[in-house]
Amino acid sequence: MKRLSSAMAAALLLVAGLVQAGEGHDHDHGPVDLGKLGKVTFRVSCGGAQKDFSRAVAMMHSFWYYEAEKAFQQIARAHPRCAMAHWGVAMANYHPLWAPPAAGELGRGRAAAEKAMAMKGGNARERGYIEAIHAFYADADKVDHATRASRYEEGMAKVAAANPRDREAQIFNALAILGTASPNDKTYAKQKKAAEILNKILPAQPEHPGVAHYIIHSYDYPQLASMALQAARTYAKIAPGSPHALHMPSHIFTRLGLWDESISSNTASAEKARRYIRQLNPNLVSFDELHAIDYLVYAHLQQADDEKAKALVDQMIAAEKPVLDLNNFAAAYAYAAAPVRYALERRMWSDAARLQLRPSSFPWKTFPAMEAIHHFGRAIGGARSGDLNTAKAALDRLTEIQSALADQKNRYWAEQVEIQRLAAQAWLAHAAGLRDEGLRLMRAAADLEDTTEKHPVTPGPAIPARELLAEMLLEEGKAAEALTEAELVLTVSPGRYNAVSLAARAAEQAGDRQKAEEHYRALVGLAKGGATRPELQKARTFVAGR
Repeated sequence: MKRLSSAMAAALLLVAGLVQAGEGHDHDHGPVDLGKLGKVTFRVSCGGAQKDFSRAVAMMHSFWYYEAEKAFQQIARAHPRCAMAHWGVAMANYHPLWAPPAAGELGRGRAAAEKAMAMKGGNARERGYIEAIHAFYADADKVDHATRASRYEEGMAKVAAANPRDREAQIFNALAILGTASPNDKTYAKQKKAAEILNKILPAQPEHPGVAHYIIHSYDYPQLASMALQAARTYAKIAPGSPHALHMPSHIFTRLGLWDESISSNTASAEKARRYIRQLNPNLVSFDELHAIDYLVYAHLQQADDEKAKALVDQMIAAEKPVLDLNNFAAAYAYAAAPVRYALERRMWSDAARLQLRPSSFPWKTFPAMEAIHHFGRAIGGARSGDLNTAKAALDRLTEIQSALADQKNRYWAEQVEIQRLAAQAWLAHAAGLRDEGLRLMRAAADLEDTTEKHPVTPGPAIPARELLAEMLLEEGKAAEALTEAELVLTVSPGRYNAVSLAARAAEQAGDRQKAEEHYRALVGLAKGGATRPELQKARTFVAGR
Protein backbone atom coordinates (compact mmCIF):
# COMPACT_ATOMS: atom_id res chain seq x y z
CA MET A 1 0.00 0.00 0.00
CA LYS A 2 2.85 2.36 0.85
CA ARG A 3 4.51 1.59 -2.50
CA LEU A 4 1.21 2.12 -4.32
CA SER A 5 0.62 5.45 -2.56
CA SER A 6 4.06 6.68 -3.62
CA ALA A 7 3.39 5.70 -7.22
CA MET A 8 0.01 7.42 -7.18
CA ALA A 9 1.57 10.57 -5.69
CA ALA A 10 4.20 10.63 -8.42
CA ALA A 11 1.55 10.16 -11.10
CA LEU A 12 -0.57 12.94 -9.65
CA LEU A 13 2.47 15.22 -9.56
CA LEU A 14 3.17 14.50 -13.23
CA VAL A 15 -0.45 15.16 -14.22
CA ALA A 16 -0.48 18.39 -12.23
CA GLY A 17 2.69 19.48 -14.00
CA LEU A 18 1.21 18.66 -17.39
CA VAL A 19 -1.95 20.60 -16.68
CA GLN A 20 0.02 23.51 -15.32
CA ALA A 21 2.44 23.45 -18.26
CA GLY A 22 -0.07 22.98 -21.03
CA GLU A 23 -2.98 25.15 -19.94
CA GLY A 24 -3.24 28.89 -19.43
CA HIS A 25 -0.78 31.06 -17.57
CA ASP A 26 -3.34 32.71 -15.30
CA HIS A 27 -1.65 31.54 -12.13
CA ASP A 28 1.20 32.67 -9.95
CA HIS A 29 4.03 30.46 -8.66
CA GLY A 30 5.33 33.15 -6.36
CA PRO A 31 8.18 35.60 -6.93
CA VAL A 32 10.96 34.47 -9.22
CA ASP A 33 14.21 36.42 -9.51
CA LEU A 34 14.50 37.16 -13.23
CA GLY A 35 17.53 39.43 -13.02
CA LYS A 36 18.58 42.22 -15.37
CA LEU A 37 16.52 42.48 -18.56
CA GLY A 38 17.82 45.66 -20.17
CA LYS A 39 16.50 49.20 -20.32
CA VAL A 40 12.97 49.67 -21.70
CA THR A 41 10.58 52.58 -21.24
CA PHE A 42 7.13 51.92 -22.69
CA ARG A 43 4.95 54.85 -21.69
CA VAL A 44 1.39 54.05 -20.65
CA SER A 45 -1.45 56.12 -19.23
CA CYS A 46 -2.22 53.52 -16.53
CA GLY A 47 -1.43 55.42 -13.34
CA GLY A 48 1.17 53.71 -11.17
CA ALA A 49 1.84 50.89 -13.63
CA GLN A 50 4.73 52.46 -15.56
CA LYS A 51 7.68 50.62 -13.98
CA ASP A 52 6.02 47.19 -13.97
CA PHE A 53 4.69 47.68 -17.49
CA SER A 54 8.10 48.60 -18.92
CA ARG A 55 9.67 45.55 -17.26
CA ALA A 56 6.95 43.29 -18.70
CA VAL A 57 7.66 44.71 -22.16
CA ALA A 58 11.38 44.06 -21.59
CA MET A 59 10.52 40.40 -20.91
CA MET A 60 8.59 40.26 -24.16
CA HIS A 61 11.47 41.77 -26.13
CA SER A 62 13.60 38.81 -25.01
CA PHE A 63 10.77 36.41 -25.93
CA TRP A 64 10.15 35.53 -22.29
CA TYR A 65 6.50 35.26 -23.16
CA TYR A 66 5.51 33.04 -20.24
CA GLU A 67 6.76 35.50 -17.62
CA ALA A 68 5.57 38.52 -19.63
CA GLU A 69 2.03 37.19 -19.71
CA LYS A 70 2.05 36.66 -15.95
CA ALA A 71 3.38 40.18 -15.43
CA PHE A 72 0.70 41.75 -17.62
CA GLN A 73 -2.00 39.75 -15.83
CA GLN A 74 -0.74 41.09 -12.51
CA ILE A 75 -0.87 44.64 -13.87
CA ALA A 76 -4.44 44.06 -15.04
CA ARG A 77 -5.44 42.90 -11.57
CA ALA A 78 -3.74 45.86 -9.88
CA HIS A 79 -5.06 48.38 -12.44
CA PRO A 80 -8.49 47.15 -13.63
CA ARG A 81 -8.96 50.09 -16.01
CA CYS A 82 -5.63 49.59 -17.80
CA ALA A 83 -6.56 48.43 -21.29
CA MET A 84 -2.88 48.18 -22.24
CA ALA A 85 -2.37 45.42 -19.67
CA HIS A 86 -4.70 43.28 -21.79
CA TRP A 87 -2.80 44.38 -24.90
CA GLY A 88 0.27 42.91 -23.19
CA VAL A 89 -1.46 39.58 -22.54
CA ALA A 90 -2.55 39.45 -26.19
CA MET A 91 0.97 40.26 -27.38
CA ALA A 92 2.54 37.63 -25.12
CA ASN A 93 0.48 34.98 -26.91
CA TYR A 94 1.55 36.10 -30.41
CA HIS A 95 5.10 35.08 -31.24
CA PRO A 96 5.91 36.65 -34.62
CA LEU A 97 9.16 34.76 -35.24
CA TRP A 98 8.19 31.38 -33.84
CA ALA A 99 5.13 29.38 -34.80
CA PRO A 100 1.44 30.31 -35.05
CA PRO A 101 -0.22 30.39 -31.61
CA ALA A 102 -1.47 27.03 -30.39
CA ALA A 103 -5.14 26.69 -29.53
CA GLY A 104 -4.73 27.75 -25.90
CA GLU A 105 -2.54 30.71 -26.80
CA LEU A 106 -4.92 31.79 -29.52
CA GLY A 107 -7.85 31.67 -27.12
CA ARG A 108 -6.11 33.64 -24.38
CA GLY A 109 -4.71 36.18 -26.79
CA ARG A 110 -8.00 36.72 -28.57
CA ALA A 111 -9.90 37.16 -25.30
CA ALA A 112 -7.35 39.70 -24.07
CA ALA A 113 -7.40 41.65 -27.35
CA GLU A 114 -11.18 41.80 -27.33
CA LYS A 115 -11.21 42.95 -23.72
CA ALA A 116 -8.68 45.68 -24.47
CA MET A 117 -10.78 46.87 -27.42
CA ALA A 118 -14.01 46.84 -25.39
CA MET A 119 -12.49 48.94 -22.60
CA LYS A 120 -11.93 51.88 -24.98
CA GLY A 121 -9.43 53.33 -22.56
CA GLY A 122 -6.08 55.03 -22.93
CA ASN A 123 -4.97 57.62 -25.45
CA ALA A 124 -4.95 57.53 -29.26
CA ARG A 125 -1.45 56.02 -29.37
CA GLU A 126 -2.41 53.18 -27.05
CA ARG A 127 -5.60 52.50 -29.00
CA GLY A 128 -3.42 52.13 -32.10
CA TYR A 129 -1.39 49.39 -30.41
CA ILE A 130 -4.59 47.66 -29.29
CA GLU A 131 -6.21 47.88 -32.72
CA ALA A 132 -3.09 46.37 -34.34
CA ILE A 133 -3.05 43.26 -32.14
CA HIS A 134 -6.84 42.96 -32.29
CA ALA A 135 -6.55 42.81 -36.09
CA PHE A 136 -4.29 39.78 -35.68
CA TYR A 137 -6.75 37.87 -33.52
CA ALA A 138 -9.98 38.91 -35.28
CA ASP A 139 -11.68 36.06 -37.18
CA ALA A 140 -8.90 33.67 -36.19
CA ASP A 141 -11.27 30.77 -36.75
CA LYS A 142 -11.81 31.81 -40.38
CA VAL A 143 -8.65 33.61 -41.54
CA ASP A 144 -5.23 31.98 -41.87
CA HIS A 145 -2.25 32.96 -39.71
CA ALA A 146 -0.21 34.58 -42.51
CA THR A 147 -3.05 36.93 -43.44
CA ARG A 148 -3.57 37.92 -39.82
CA ALA A 149 0.18 38.46 -39.33
CA SER A 150 0.09 40.83 -42.31
CA ARG A 151 -2.84 42.65 -40.69
CA TYR A 152 -0.78 43.14 -37.55
CA GLU A 153 2.17 44.38 -39.60
CA GLU A 154 -0.08 46.95 -41.31
CA GLY A 155 -1.47 48.03 -37.94
CA MET A 156 1.97 48.53 -36.42
CA ALA A 157 3.15 50.45 -39.49
CA LYS A 158 0.30 52.89 -38.86
CA VAL A 159 1.18 53.22 -35.17
CA ALA A 160 4.85 53.84 -36.03
CA ALA A 161 3.95 56.44 -38.68
CA ALA A 162 1.54 58.26 -36.36
CA ASN A 163 4.05 58.26 -33.48
CA PRO A 164 7.50 58.87 -34.99
CA ARG A 165 9.04 59.75 -31.61
CA ASP A 166 7.74 56.60 -29.95
CA ARG A 167 10.74 54.30 -30.18
CA GLU A 168 8.75 51.33 -28.90
CA ALA A 169 6.37 51.75 -31.84
CA GLN A 170 9.34 51.67 -34.23
CA ILE A 171 10.80 48.58 -32.52
CA PHE A 172 7.53 46.65 -32.53
CA ASN A 173 7.06 47.72 -36.15
CA ALA A 174 10.46 46.21 -37.02
CA LEU A 175 9.48 42.97 -35.28
CA ALA A 176 6.17 42.88 -37.17
CA ILE A 177 8.07 43.28 -40.45
CA LEU A 178 10.40 40.39 -39.55
CA GLY A 179 7.35 38.30 -38.66
CA THR A 180 6.10 38.38 -42.25
CA ALA A 181 9.43 38.02 -44.07
CA SER A 182 9.38 35.19 -46.61
CA PRO A 183 11.98 32.43 -46.10
CA ASN A 184 12.16 32.19 -49.90
CA ASP A 185 13.14 35.85 -50.45
CA LYS A 186 16.89 35.73 -50.98
CA THR A 187 17.09 39.52 -51.27
CA TYR A 188 16.16 39.74 -47.56
CA ALA A 189 14.20 42.91 -48.31
CA LYS A 190 12.07 42.86 -45.15
CA GLN A 191 14.97 41.89 -42.94
CA LYS A 192 17.01 44.82 -44.26
CA LYS A 193 14.05 47.16 -43.77
CA ALA A 194 13.69 46.06 -40.14
CA ALA A 195 17.44 46.42 -39.56
CA GLU A 196 17.39 49.94 -40.95
CA ILE A 197 14.71 50.93 -38.43
CA LEU A 198 16.58 49.31 -35.55
CA ASN A 199 19.99 50.72 -36.43
CA LYS A 200 18.53 54.24 -36.32
CA ILE A 201 17.36 53.62 -32.74
CA LEU A 202 20.51 51.83 -31.55
CA PRO A 203 22.67 54.95 -30.81
CA ALA A 204 19.92 56.41 -28.61
CA GLN A 205 19.09 53.13 -26.83
CA PRO A 206 22.22 50.94 -26.81
CA GLU A 207 20.92 48.91 -23.82
CA HIS A 208 17.49 48.17 -25.23
CA PRO A 209 17.05 44.37 -25.40
CA GLY A 210 14.66 44.43 -28.35
CA VAL A 211 16.98 46.50 -30.53
CA ALA A 212 19.94 44.12 -30.13
CA HIS A 213 17.69 41.05 -30.30
CA TYR A 214 15.90 42.01 -33.50
CA ILE A 215 19.08 43.17 -35.20
CA ILE A 216 20.37 39.63 -34.70
CA HIS A 217 17.20 38.21 -36.25
CA SER A 218 17.39 40.72 -39.11
CA TYR A 219 20.89 39.56 -40.02
CA ASP A 220 20.57 35.85 -39.19
CA TYR A 221 21.47 34.85 -42.76
CA PRO A 222 24.76 33.73 -44.31
CA GLN A 223 25.30 36.87 -46.38
CA LEU A 224 24.35 39.26 -43.56
CA ALA A 225 25.52 37.59 -40.34
CA SER A 226 28.77 39.53 -39.94
CA MET A 227 26.76 42.76 -39.64
CA ALA A 228 25.18 41.46 -36.42
CA LEU A 229 28.38 40.36 -34.68
CA GLN A 230 28.54 43.45 -32.48
CA ALA A 231 24.87 43.05 -31.49
CA ALA A 232 25.50 39.37 -30.76
CA ARG A 233 28.39 40.19 -28.43
CA THR A 234 26.32 42.88 -26.71
CA TYR A 235 22.86 41.37 -26.23
CA ALA A 236 23.80 38.91 -23.48
CA LYS A 237 25.36 41.78 -21.49
CA ILE A 238 22.20 43.88 -21.90
CA ALA A 239 19.78 41.26 -20.57
CA PRO A 240 21.71 38.54 -18.69
CA GLY A 241 18.59 37.68 -16.70
CA SER A 242 16.96 36.15 -19.77
CA PRO A 243 17.93 32.64 -20.95
CA HIS A 244 16.95 33.63 -24.48
CA ALA A 245 19.15 36.73 -24.41
CA LEU A 246 22.08 34.54 -23.35
CA HIS A 247 21.33 32.08 -26.17
CA MET A 248 20.44 34.42 -29.02
CA PRO A 249 23.99 35.57 -29.86
CA SER A 250 24.77 31.99 -30.84
CA HIS A 251 22.59 32.41 -33.93
CA ILE A 252 25.27 34.69 -35.34
CA PHE A 253 28.15 32.67 -33.88
CA THR A 254 26.70 29.58 -35.62
CA ARG A 255 26.35 31.41 -38.93
CA LEU A 256 30.01 32.45 -38.75
CA GLY A 257 31.41 29.16 -37.42
CA LEU A 258 32.50 30.69 -34.09
CA TRP A 259 31.99 27.47 -32.14
CA ASP A 260 33.72 28.42 -28.86
CA GLU A 261 31.54 31.53 -28.58
CA SER A 262 28.41 29.54 -29.41
CA ILE A 263 29.27 27.00 -26.71
CA SER A 264 29.88 29.72 -24.13
CA SER A 265 26.62 31.45 -25.05
CA ASN A 266 24.46 28.34 -24.84
CA THR A 267 26.14 26.96 -21.74
CA ALA A 268 25.19 30.18 -19.94
CA SER A 269 21.67 30.06 -21.37
CA ALA A 270 21.07 26.45 -20.33
CA GLU A 271 22.33 27.14 -16.80
CA LYS A 272 20.15 30.24 -16.44
CA ALA A 273 17.15 28.26 -17.67
CA ARG A 274 17.83 25.51 -15.12
CA ARG A 275 18.10 28.02 -12.28
CA TYR A 276 14.88 29.68 -13.39
CA ILE A 277 12.92 26.43 -13.57
CA ARG A 278 14.19 25.34 -10.14
CA GLN A 279 12.67 28.51 -8.69
CA LEU A 280 9.47 28.16 -10.66
CA ASN A 281 8.73 24.43 -10.52
CA PRO A 282 11.52 21.82 -10.36
CA ASN A 283 9.13 19.16 -11.68
CA LEU A 284 9.16 20.83 -15.10
CA VAL A 285 11.83 21.38 -17.75
CA SER A 286 12.35 24.69 -19.54
CA PHE A 287 12.19 24.83 -23.33
CA ASP A 288 14.99 27.43 -23.11
CA GLU A 289 17.30 24.76 -21.74
CA LEU A 290 16.31 22.28 -24.45
CA HIS A 291 16.79 24.95 -27.13
CA ALA A 292 20.26 25.80 -25.81
CA ILE A 293 21.22 22.11 -25.67
CA ASP A 294 20.26 21.67 -29.34
CA TYR A 295 22.68 24.46 -30.28
CA LEU A 296 25.34 23.08 -27.92
CA VAL A 297 25.13 19.62 -29.49
CA TYR A 298 25.51 21.21 -32.92
CA ALA A 299 28.55 23.27 -31.88
CA HIS A 300 30.33 20.42 -30.08
CA LEU A 301 29.85 18.18 -33.12
CA GLN A 302 31.55 20.77 -35.35
CA GLN A 303 34.58 20.47 -33.09
CA ALA A 304 34.39 16.66 -33.16
CA ASP A 305 33.89 16.82 -29.38
CA ASP A 306 31.62 13.80 -29.46
CA GLU A 307 31.77 12.97 -25.76
CA LYS A 308 30.34 16.34 -24.76
CA ALA A 309 27.70 16.13 -27.48
CA LYS A 310 26.67 12.65 -26.30
CA ALA A 311 26.43 13.74 -22.68
CA LEU A 312 24.07 16.54 -23.66
CA VAL A 313 21.89 14.29 -25.82
CA ASP A 314 21.70 11.75 -23.01
CA GLN A 315 20.81 14.49 -20.54
CA MET A 316 18.06 15.76 -22.81
CA ILE A 317 16.31 12.48 -23.51
CA ALA A 318 16.63 11.32 -19.90
CA ALA A 319 14.69 14.32 -18.60
CA GLU A 320 11.25 12.70 -18.50
CA LYS A 321 9.60 15.84 -17.15
CA PRO A 322 6.79 17.90 -18.66
CA VAL A 323 7.95 20.98 -20.54
CA LEU A 324 6.95 24.30 -18.98
CA ASP A 325 4.89 25.13 -22.08
CA LEU A 326 3.73 22.04 -23.97
CA ASN A 327 2.74 24.25 -26.91
CA ASN A 328 6.31 25.39 -27.48
CA PHE A 329 7.56 23.88 -30.73
CA ALA A 330 11.19 24.81 -29.91
CA ALA A 331 11.14 22.04 -27.31
CA ALA A 332 9.80 19.58 -29.87
CA TYR A 333 12.48 20.64 -32.34
CA ALA A 334 15.28 20.15 -29.83
CA TYR A 335 14.01 16.74 -28.70
CA ALA A 336 13.76 15.53 -32.30
CA ALA A 337 16.85 17.13 -33.82
CA ALA A 338 19.63 16.66 -31.26
CA PRO A 339 19.70 12.81 -31.30
CA VAL A 340 19.46 12.82 -35.10
CA ARG A 341 22.34 15.29 -35.37
CA TYR A 342 24.46 13.22 -33.02
CA ALA A 343 24.07 10.11 -35.17
CA LEU A 344 24.23 11.67 -38.65
CA GLU A 345 27.08 14.11 -37.98
CA ARG A 346 29.26 11.20 -36.83
CA ARG A 347 28.15 9.05 -39.79
CA MET A 348 26.88 6.39 -37.39
CA TRP A 349 24.26 5.14 -39.80
CA SER A 350 23.15 2.06 -37.84
CA ASP A 351 22.67 4.21 -34.74
CA ALA A 352 20.52 6.61 -36.76
CA ALA A 353 18.38 3.75 -38.07
CA ARG A 354 17.70 2.56 -34.51
CA LEU A 355 16.69 5.96 -33.07
CA GLN A 356 13.59 6.07 -30.89
CA LEU A 357 11.37 9.14 -30.67
CA ARG A 358 11.73 10.43 -27.12
CA PRO A 359 10.46 11.41 -24.65
CA SER A 360 7.62 9.00 -25.28
CA SER A 361 5.29 11.14 -23.14
CA PHE A 362 5.78 14.21 -25.36
CA PRO A 363 2.73 15.19 -27.50
CA TRP A 364 4.41 14.42 -30.83
CA LYS A 365 1.16 14.41 -32.81
CA THR A 366 1.00 18.16 -32.20
CA PHE A 367 4.36 18.64 -33.95
CA PRO A 368 4.42 16.59 -37.19
CA ALA A 369 7.18 18.68 -38.80
CA MET A 370 9.41 18.03 -35.81
CA GLU A 371 8.53 14.33 -35.82
CA ALA A 372 9.61 14.28 -39.47
CA ILE A 373 13.21 15.07 -38.45
CA HIS A 374 13.26 11.81 -36.49
CA HIS A 375 12.03 9.79 -39.47
CA PHE A 376 14.52 11.57 -41.74
CA GLY A 377 17.34 10.41 -39.46
CA ARG A 378 16.06 6.84 -39.51
CA ALA A 379 15.59 6.89 -43.27
CA ILE A 380 19.13 8.14 -43.99
CA GLY A 381 20.58 5.81 -41.37
CA GLY A 382 18.71 2.80 -42.72
CA ALA A 383 19.63 3.51 -46.35
CA ARG A 384 23.31 4.05 -45.52
CA SER A 385 23.62 0.99 -43.25
CA GLY A 386 21.72 -1.49 -45.43
CA ASP A 387 18.62 -1.59 -43.22
CA LEU A 388 16.34 -0.87 -46.15
CA ASN A 389 13.12 -1.93 -44.44
CA THR A 390 13.64 0.71 -41.76
CA ALA A 391 14.54 3.27 -44.42
CA LYS A 392 11.44 2.53 -46.48
CA ALA A 393 9.13 2.67 -43.45
CA ALA A 394 10.65 5.99 -42.41
CA LEU A 395 10.33 7.33 -45.96
CA ASP A 396 6.66 6.33 -46.01
CA ARG A 397 6.07 8.28 -42.80
CA LEU A 398 7.91 11.30 -44.21
CA THR A 399 5.64 11.16 -47.26
CA GLU A 400 2.53 11.07 -45.04
CA ILE A 401 3.70 14.02 -42.95
CA GLN A 402 4.66 16.06 -46.01
CA SER A 403 1.28 15.44 -47.63
CA ALA A 404 -0.60 16.40 -44.45
CA LEU A 405 1.39 19.61 -44.04
CA ALA A 406 0.76 20.53 -47.68
CA ASP A 407 -2.98 19.88 -47.24
CA GLN A 408 -2.91 22.20 -44.21
CA LYS A 409 -1.24 24.86 -46.41
CA ASN A 410 1.72 24.86 -44.06
CA ARG A 411 4.03 25.75 -46.92
CA TYR A 412 7.27 26.28 -45.05
CA TRP A 413 7.34 23.03 -43.11
CA ALA A 414 5.85 21.06 -46.00
CA GLU A 415 8.83 22.26 -48.04
CA GLN A 416 11.32 21.35 -45.31
CA VAL A 417 9.91 17.84 -45.06
CA GLU A 418 9.95 17.54 -48.85
CA ILE A 419 13.70 18.25 -48.78
CA GLN A 420 14.11 15.45 -46.24
CA ARG A 421 11.87 13.12 -48.25
CA LEU A 422 13.85 13.68 -51.47
CA ALA A 423 17.17 13.12 -49.67
CA ALA A 424 15.94 9.89 -48.08
CA GLN A 425 14.57 8.68 -51.41
CA ALA A 426 17.89 9.52 -53.05
CA TRP A 427 19.90 7.38 -50.67
CA LEU A 428 17.44 4.51 -51.00
CA ALA A 429 17.83 4.66 -54.77
CA HIS A 430 21.61 4.76 -54.33
CA ALA A 431 21.47 1.72 -52.05
CA ALA A 432 19.40 -0.12 -54.68
CA GLY A 433 22.08 0.51 -57.30
CA LEU A 434 20.12 3.24 -59.08
CA ARG A 435 23.06 5.62 -58.96
CA ASP A 436 21.92 8.16 -61.56
CA GLU A 437 18.47 8.34 -60.01
CA GLY A 438 20.00 8.77 -56.57
CA LEU A 439 22.11 11.68 -57.76
CA ARG A 440 19.14 13.27 -59.53
CA LEU A 441 16.99 13.11 -56.39
CA MET A 442 19.82 14.27 -54.14
CA ARG A 443 20.51 17.26 -56.37
CA ALA A 444 16.80 18.09 -56.37
CA ALA A 445 16.81 18.09 -52.55
CA ALA A 446 19.90 20.33 -52.44
CA ASP A 447 18.49 22.76 -54.99
CA LEU A 448 15.18 22.98 -53.12
CA GLU A 449 17.02 23.63 -49.86
CA ASP A 450 18.87 26.50 -51.53
CA THR A 451 15.59 28.29 -52.28
CA THR A 452 14.64 28.62 -48.62
CA GLU A 453 16.14 29.54 -45.25
CA LYS A 454 16.43 27.74 -41.97
CA HIS A 455 13.79 28.53 -39.38
CA PRO A 456 14.99 30.76 -36.49
CA VAL A 457 14.50 27.87 -34.07
CA THR A 458 17.30 25.76 -35.54
CA PRO A 459 21.08 26.13 -35.90
CA GLY A 460 20.71 24.42 -39.28
CA PRO A 461 19.18 21.35 -40.92
CA ALA A 462 19.89 17.98 -39.32
CA ILE A 463 22.36 17.55 -42.16
CA PRO A 464 22.52 19.86 -45.21
CA ALA A 465 21.17 18.31 -48.40
CA ARG A 466 24.10 19.67 -50.42
CA GLU A 467 26.52 18.04 -47.99
CA LEU A 468 24.78 14.72 -48.62
CA LEU A 469 25.08 15.40 -52.35
CA ALA A 470 28.83 15.98 -52.00
CA GLU A 471 29.12 12.70 -50.11
CA MET A 472 27.17 10.80 -52.76
CA LEU A 473 29.29 12.29 -55.56
CA LEU A 474 32.47 11.33 -53.71
CA GLU A 475 31.25 7.76 -53.33
CA GLU A 476 30.58 7.72 -57.08
CA GLY A 477 34.16 8.76 -57.79
CA LYS A 478 33.16 12.26 -58.93
CA ALA A 479 35.71 13.99 -56.73
CA ALA A 480 35.90 17.34 -58.54
CA GLU A 481 32.10 17.70 -58.44
CA ALA A 482 32.07 16.65 -54.79
CA LEU A 483 34.64 19.34 -53.98
CA THR A 484 32.48 22.00 -55.64
CA GLU A 485 29.42 20.96 -53.65
CA ALA A 486 31.27 20.73 -50.32
CA GLU A 487 32.72 24.20 -50.80
CA LEU A 488 29.25 25.54 -51.60
CA VAL A 489 28.10 24.21 -48.23
CA LEU A 490 30.94 26.09 -46.55
CA THR A 491 29.88 29.40 -48.11
CA VAL A 492 26.56 29.05 -46.27
CA SER A 493 27.80 27.22 -43.16
CA PRO A 494 31.46 28.06 -42.51
CA GLY A 495 33.25 25.76 -40.11
CA ARG A 496 30.95 22.76 -40.67
CA TYR A 497 33.21 19.85 -39.76
CA ASN A 498 31.83 17.31 -42.24
CA ALA A 499 31.74 19.77 -45.13
CA VAL A 500 35.41 20.60 -44.47
CA SER A 501 36.24 16.89 -44.26
CA LEU A 502 34.43 16.16 -47.51
CA ALA A 503 36.16 19.07 -49.24
CA ALA A 504 39.58 17.83 -48.08
CA ARG A 505 38.99 14.26 -49.21
CA ALA A 506 37.49 15.36 -52.52
CA ALA A 507 40.36 17.75 -53.24
CA GLU A 508 42.91 15.03 -52.49
CA GLN A 509 41.13 12.52 -54.74
CA ALA A 510 40.81 15.14 -57.48
CA GLY A 511 44.56 15.72 -57.32
CA ASP A 512 44.32 19.27 -55.99
CA ARG A 513 47.00 19.03 -53.29
CA GLN A 514 46.89 22.73 -52.44
CA LYS A 515 43.18 22.70 -51.69
CA ALA A 516 43.46 19.38 -49.92
CA GLU A 517 46.07 20.83 -47.56
CA GLU A 518 43.95 23.97 -47.02
CA HIS A 519 40.92 21.93 -46.02
CA TYR A 520 42.83 19.33 -43.98
CA ARG A 521 44.48 22.13 -42.00
CA ALA A 522 41.05 23.67 -41.42
CA LEU A 523 39.78 20.30 -40.21
CA VAL A 524 42.62 19.91 -37.72
CA GLY A 525 42.00 23.47 -36.55
CA LEU A 526 38.31 22.80 -35.97
CA ALA A 527 38.76 19.69 -33.86
CA LYS A 528 39.34 19.82 -30.14
CA GLY A 529 42.61 18.30 -28.96
CA GLY A 530 41.11 15.06 -27.72
CA ALA A 531 38.95 14.43 -30.79
CA THR A 532 39.41 10.94 -32.23
CA ARG A 533 37.30 10.68 -35.37
CA PRO A 534 39.04 8.50 -38.01
CA GLU A 535 39.31 11.25 -40.64
CA LEU A 536 41.25 13.43 -38.20
CA GLN A 537 44.18 11.03 -38.14
CA LYS A 538 44.27 11.18 -41.92
CA ALA A 539 44.15 15.00 -41.78
CA ARG A 540 46.93 15.21 -39.20
CA THR A 541 49.11 12.82 -41.19
CA PHE A 542 48.51 14.75 -44.41
CA VAL A 543 49.34 18.10 -42.82
CA ALA A 544 52.44 16.70 -41.07
CA GLY A 545 53.64 15.22 -44.34
CA ARG A 546 53.50 18.57 -46.07
